Amino acid sequence: MSFVTDSPVHSSSTSSDDFAALLDAELEAASSASSPREEADSDNNHHEYDDTDDDFDSPSKKRSKTEKLEDIEEPQGSTTQVLVEEKIEVSLKGDICKHPGSFGQMCIICGQRLDDESGVTFGYIHKGLRLGNDEIDRLRCTDMKNLLRHKKLYLVLDLDHTLLNSTQLMHLTPEEEYLKGQSDSLQDISKNSLFMLDFMHMMTKLRPFVRTFLKEASEMFEMYIYTMGDRSYALEMAKLLDPRREYFSGRVISREDGTQRHQKGLDVVLGQESAVMILDDTENAWMKHKDNLILMERYHFFASSCRQFGYNCKSLSQLKSDESEPEGALASVLKVLRQIHHIFFDELDPDLSNRDVRQVYFSP
Repeated sequence: MSFVTDSPVHSSSTSSDDFAALLDAELEAASSASSPREEADSDNNHHEYDDTDDDFDSPSKKRSKTEKLEDIEEPQGSTTQVLVEEKIEVSLKGDICKHPGSFGQMCIICGQRLDDESGVTFGYIHKGLRLGNDEIDRLRCTDMKNLLRHKKLYLVLDLDHTLLNSTQLMHLTPEEEYLKGQSDSLQDISKNSLFMLDFMHMMTKLRPFVRTFLKEASEMFEMYIYTMGDRSYALEMAKLLDPRREYFSGRVISREDGTQRHQKGLDVVLGQESAVMILDDTENAWMKHKDNLILMERYHFFASSCRQFGYNCKSLSQLKSDESEPEGALASVLKVLRQIHHIFFDELDPDLSNRDVRQVYFSP
């Protein structure tokens, strides 16, 4: 369903904290021997995880535990020693591991090498992390309960032409050269909207109202960025939109994370489809999830954007104009999201588990 017609010129304690703790507890159990240096590196690299540092319950660990108890229980070589060793071996193994996920083809729980590549890779959460389908379902169910407890849903946001517009510096027209003198400092990102990223040979313009939109939407939704751009671009745009990491944290998905070429999918989003809304300007990118999609009016600030979509008209930058803050696309869609959130939590089935945001959006 389209929210608007395309036109070229016109949060406190959250469930994300609960989920992060949940997933980190799983990972910590599998890598309790990681060093302080590795943990520091993890924090400084958007939670990217080194998939080579885990030795899990290695044979050497088992032997050390066995030898320790041997010294206490019986003199070496006794019959009881053999029984103790067998007992420890069984207790260490415990139940048969279901291999809920892996790092670098090693189970995150037992350390066994896994050749089966079933499940989905979640590299944007931790580098090299792959989760099995059962574990994904379990985490989604757990996170969903936490999210609903905080009266929140999920919101997946596209970048280009939805929240912002970018262009290569070489593509600026003579009429747009004035923008180079008007670009804002990267030292105070939170108050500015036009940025010249020399190291990327790029200029980016944030859509009017985007900062207010993100602040108010974050009170109702746990938000993801999902772009068909590459990861380095996605992370730089996330810094411009969310310099204090208040809204997205590590939930930044790029084309490398997708499971289908030229398509976006909710299989890499750890949220129940029944509670996910999507804002994107490209309907065909979400062929399997059109019922979750609010189709956005494209933001064409730069002339290159108009040319990209075949518009033979002047862009907003060439007209030295911009969208209206109070009446633009983001202000309008925020009203729709508020209404969806209100109906979902206040007017549907008393049992939250039976509610579906898609029924709200498509209801008359």
